[in-house]
Amino acid sequence: MYRLSTAFFVILICCSLQVLSATSQEPVTETRGTIESSPVDFVVTRVLTALSDGKADATDAIQKLVDSGAANIHFPRGTYRLTQPIIVELDKTGFASFSGDGVARIVMNGPGPAIRFVGTHDRSADPGSFKENVWQRQRAPMIDGLEIIGDHPEASGVEANGTMQMTLTRLVIRRLRHAVHLVNRNRNVLIADCHFYENRGIGVFLDNVDLHQINVTGSHISYNDQGGIVSRQGNVRNLHITGCDIESNMSPGAAATANVLIDCSGSANGTAEVAITGCTIQHNSKSPGSANVRMIGRSNPNQDGVVTQWGNVTITGNVFSDVEVNVHLQDCRGVAISGNTFWMGYSHNLLVENSRSVVVGANNFDRNPAYAYGDATETANAIAFRNCDDCTLIGLQLTGVHAAPAAVLIDQCRRFNISACTILDSDGPGLMLRDVSHSLITGCLIRDDRDDAHSAISVRVEGGSGNTFANNAFANQTE
Repeated sequence: MYRLSTAFFVILICCSLQVLSATSQEPVTETRGTIESSPVDFVVTRVLTALSDGKADATDAIQKLVDSGAANIHFPRGTYRLTQPIIVELDKTGFASFSGDGVARIVMNGPGPAIRFVGTHDRSADPGSFKENVWQRQRAPMIDGLEIIGDHPEASGVEANGTMQMTLTRLVIRRLRHAVHLVNRNRNVLIADCHFYENRGIGVFLDNVDLHQINVTGSHISYNDQGGIVSRQGNVRNLHITGCDIESNMSPGAAATANVLIDCSGSANGTAEVAITGCTIQHNSKSPGSANVRMIGRSNPNQDGVVTQWGNVTITGNVFSDVEVNVHLQDCRGVAISGNTFWMGYSHNLLVENSRSVVVGANNFDRNPAYAYGDATETANAIAFRNCDDCTLIGLQLTGVHAAPAAVLIDQCRRFNISACTILDSDGPGLMLRDVSHSLITGCLIRDDRDDAHSAISVRVEGGSGNTFANNAFANQTE
């Protein structure tokens, strides 16, 4: 038995380029219901198999395959070590696809992303805006069924710039910096059925990117130290996060972040039109500044000096738990929150600051005894609105808010509608209005029926004017 050098396989690729060139435009033929492999597939498979021991540097060989126009690079079972990014310049290479059927591993042993897609799409997603070269050569770059792991402190997984319809499916990406890094401009990104796990940076990072239409579905995104799904600055529209398990994406001692963080500060365009639905989003316990969903909606002034509060966000059908603040909205406009289950918000289940047009309806904010909360004074589970206007709270169910000024605190707000809410067994007042004006509180039930009830006050009002209370059932005193 003997081992041939990597250089030999590079020479083999160079010698095979004529085969690739001669056959890359030939259609695949069909014979009696079966599809015959082309010579291109044979050459690619033979070369990659020879570099699959995890020791040889496969970078040069794979890059030459990409540059040759080998559009569908399928990795046989094995481990492929890279020392530099594989750069796919789509306008030069044409359509590109990498696949591994779940049995191939790429180890990134150098700085930068293992795979970097570079396209030239600089328009919208409107079909009429496409340049012909994008549709004919660049659309839908794909990666499917690969594991990408890191063996360098500055290694990342996949980076995309200027792409149209990039599709990432069935990937395992771990022990890197960022799993997926989207920069500059992209359109119509699909990420599905992936595992982004134990990375030093972010799971899915929308990094000051101009990006419309991105769907992240059915994926596990967990134990990424700087956030699970993070959008900073940029111009992002139509971000959909659906059916994912997003957990523990905050390392102890790291700067305050979140499992899902949308930060519009520093941007003139911000992020809007966001749907977070049907996910489990939870953990990292009492880490300072931790949140499951945090949106900072206030952008920098645009060229006309206008400051915008970004929003148009729907948060529905999720399970939230086990962080300092489950959902934190700051400087947002146009947010709807409904049908979620909240518990173990060590400071707040819901904290809304300097926002307007927020609708919160039919959520369950519970203290379930099936879970170990520790010292009751350490877990508040409170709801607070501060400096907000034009908000509606309807059909909320709150149970067991402890160690907080009130179960629901409305502080320096105006034009609130608080209706049909049930607030039970909380240590402080069930509802506190502090300097609130022109608001309606109707049809609410507020009681504390515990044997060791801590509070004899259902509602406390401090200052404010023009408020109306009607048809409420307050079991205890009002102040």
